[in-house]
Amino acid sequence: MKYYYITFRSITLAQRGEALLRRANLHCAMHRTPKSLSQRGCSYSLRVADRDAQAAVTLLRDEAVGFGKLYAISDDGAAEELRI
Repeated sequence: MKYYYITFRSITLAQRGEALLRRANLHCAMHRTPKSLSQRGCSYSLRVADRDAQAAVTLLRDEAVGFGKLYAISDDGAAEELRI
C-alpha cells in the first residue's frame, strides 16, 4: 500500500495538523520524519494513506496549518517528493 508523509518543521504544527485531520475523519499518524526525508535535522511528519493524501493536503492548506513537503512512499520504501 502506498502512503505519504506530510512534513512539518515543529511538533506543534504536526500536532495541529493531526488534530485537524482527525476531526475530519482522515486517518493519520504522527512520526519523526525519517532522516532520509528531513533536510533540517529534527522534524515531524504525518503519515497518511494514499486514499486520504489529497484531502489532507487540501484541508491543511484551507485551515492555514503550515507544512513543508509531501513525499510519496512506495511499497519498496522508495520516497518521491511531490510538488504541492
